[in-house]
Amino acid sequence: MMKPRSEAMASVHEAIAGLHGIGAVDKTTMRQFDALCLEADVPEYAPEEIRALRERLNISQAVLASVINASANSIQKWERGVKKPSGTALKLLNLLDRKGLESVI
Repeated sequence: MMKPRSEAMASVHEAIAGLHGIGAVDKTTMRQFDALCLEADVPEYAPEEIRALRERLNISQAVLASVINASANSIQKWERGVKKPSGTALKLLNLLDRKGLESVI
């Protein structure tokens, strides 16, 4: 499910969706507005899911850290459950999970 980035973006998206509904905005433009106005819910990863992802990709904590531009210490903390990934790191983990290592490097 995608949610609006803000109330203002929700209003813009609603207006453009209305125009799309009557044919005044094409699919490509609508997708662009979706990307600008909405953000996809990125699932959170439990410590064991992060470890399993890394092992499935057959990479070390240091390599995963390098790939997603985080510190090896952060990866260790995520895998132990001391901290949780967020923001860009979370999105990159999700991309790695869905598309594989080749999608990021």
